[in-house]
Amino acid sequence: MVSAGTTLSLDISTLYLVAALVALLLGAMLLFFWRQQKIAALGWWGSAYLLGSASIALWTLGGGALGFELSLAVNAVGFIACGLVWDAARVFHGRAPGIGGLVAGAALWVAASFLFAPLTAEMQMTLGAGIVAAYAALTAAELARERRKAMRARWPALIVPLLHGAVLMLPIILSDIMHTQGVATNMRGLWIAVFAAELVLYAVGTVFIIFILVSERVVAAHKTAASMDPLTGLLNRRGFSEATARMMEREAGAGRPITVMIFDIDHFKSVNDRFGHATGDEVLKLFSETVVDNLRATDLIGRVGGEEFAALLPCGMDEAVTAAERVREAFQDSGVAIDDEPLATTVSIGLAGGSADTELEVLMASADTALYQAKRGGRNQVRAIVEQPLSLGQARCGVPGAAVQPAVDLVNMAQANA
Repeated sequence: MVSAGTTLSLDISTLYLVAALVALLLGAMLLFFWRQQKIAALGWWGSAYLLGSASIALWTLGGGALGFELSLAVNAVGFIACGLVWDAARVFHGRAPGIGGLVAGAALWVAASFLFAPLTAEMQMTLGAGIVAAYAALTAAELARERRKAMRARWPALIVPLLHGAVLMLPIILSDIMHTQGVATNMRGLWIAVFAAELVLYAVGTVFIIFILVSERVVAAHKTAASMDPLTGLLNRRGFSEATARMMEREAGAGRPITVMIFDIDHFKSVNDRFGHATGDEVLKLFSETVVDNLRATDLIGRVGGEEFAALLPCGMDEAVTAAERVREAFQDSGVAIDDEPLATTVSIGLAGGSADTELEVLMASADTALYQAKRGGRNQVRAIVEQPLSLGQARCGVPGAAVQPAVDLVNMAQANA
């Protein structure tokens, strides 16, 4: 912040008032969208713009008439506005706001104003620019923490606050040159004018970036919603297919095996017929929770049909069979009762495993065959097939896979491995 004074020309004062008006309008717009979109960070950004607008307007209109105490408070409010911008970036990325950091700049300014009073114009310029530049760097660093977006999409969000800090610090870095050439006073006036113009561009540019970030997040949320099953919160068929393609490519590159599971809740239609679809939905949610609780966070799980679920595990068959048995037993022992009448909750599970180079459709078809064998064998059991690498074209042409182990009951093996 530059100290209040009466030496500003009308043109520069007008430019600062324009900057204050722009910040006011942008702040009101951000708060409006905060109320509409319920995105907390927009509220923080909007509040920062309103405080910054008030600080700039009071500093420009009041000049030397503000007095020491009021001038001190006006500048402190401006630094708090900078801290709010930093905290907005933290909140936007799901981090808690740093209240200590929010007021640190204002506290430093107040402390320096009392300890080193009276501060010269050069001291005020150096300290104020340093505080604002520090907040700009912190904001850029907070934006750099976001790893989910492509780097090219984050470049503007990083560059704009860094340029803002650079404009503030440049005259300080060049202060020795300015003094040597005896043009410090003229350069200071020029810097004030340049900063006023840059302030308007920074305010508009930052809001533009804010809306880019928000729109990207909204688009990502809609894309995620399109890939999720609304009832269970698991991946739907489309989302499961896209996620498994990425996992299989990664596991194939590392030369690791994978296993596909297909789950089918036994006699689910009778649950809907006897107790209604609302009860059926509760059973589906219970099963989805059971699968999530008994598989690893790295395993992909999806609801691919009405009562049919699937999972892709980056592991070999023995480990997958043990996990499948864990799911089967947990669901069987879930203890569901309707009107004090116990409800049988069992699931049949088919597994197919092999190299990650194997086509997903081949593994899904083999797991479906194993599931069919489990149902024919009496339900509430695990069956498995191990596939050798086989292309989808071969499978469609009827070329049999070299099954290391056919669809057989592997419950005893699972119990032995448990």
